[in-house]
Amino acid sequence: MFDGFSQVVIDIQGIIINVVYGGNGPPILLLHGYPQTHVMWHKVAPALADSYTVVAPDLRGYGDSGKPDANGDDNVYCKRSTAADQVQVMLQLGHELFHVIGHDRGARVGHRMALDSPIRVKTFTSLDVAPSQAAFDSMDSDLSFAWFHWHLMRQPEPLPERLIGSNAKFYLDFLLDRWTAREGSITEEAYSEYLRCFSDPATIKASCADYRAISLDLEHDEIDRGRRLDCPVLALWGSDMRKRPGWQTGRGLDMLQVWRDRATNVVGGPIDCGHFLAEEAPEEVLGKILPFLSTNESN
Repeated sequence: MFDGFSQVVIDIQGIIINVVYGGNGPPILLLHGYPQTHVMWHKVAPALADSYTVVAPDLRGYGDSGKPDANGDDNVYCKRSTAADQVQVMLQLGHELFHVIGHDRGARVGHRMALDSPIRVKTFTSLDVAPSQAAFDSMDSDLSFAWFHWHLMRQPEPLPERLIGSNAKFYLDFLLDRWTAREGSITEEAYSEYLRCFSDPATIKASCADYRAISLDLEHDEIDRGRRLDCPVLALWGSDMRKRPGWQTGRGLDMLQVWRDRATNVVGGPIDCGHFLAEEAPEEVLGKILPFLSTNESN
């Protein structure tokens, strides 16, 4: 995986961020989701690197990046802090303006980055995510059932840490199976990396802190309620919901509309797969992303 890419560790105010990067051309920042690492991009990163400089970090709290103890402070893992990490990563690598592609957690980080640092984000692509504020404003029983892990990990420490940590492999396997529609999409090599990183108790603790930080994330979102992104937005999502009914939208939300409520220029649509678009449907994802990037690179 990531043949021809380089690896570096970047120190951001005492928190190390593990990064792989490669390619040539305009820069793209790839932000992974839960419960994964930068490895989730291994099927699309080489193709992107043919025309772009691709930067794929592990978010703070995940993979081989630093996992600071939150000690009850939501600022440590709120999306504003995580987004600021990644802006600094790109600046240290010499990239002042860049495209952002985020999946799951990474899309939430990317959305906050585009709000907080609009001069840095050229375009924003969201993979299988409805904005947090829209989801919580419209939370119903279907969405709540699909998002059981949100409600579990928001419980006070150490309840979720102990429940998940009692059999991390079982929990990881359940999530990967439940959220995948195309069987065999997650390769053995990628799975081994996910299991290695997720089995670290520090990752479980950090990821719970990440989800607890939604309380502060929603405060930040409330301040920005009604504010719309100026950068072009591409929203893609997995339409195969057989194993994850209610995911992201519950009974009442429309994925394109919730993004159009938050950005002035939104395109996109569904892809016939589950949650892990970049691994389940890499060719289809690239077929949507590359024209979007090209169009907005020339503008």
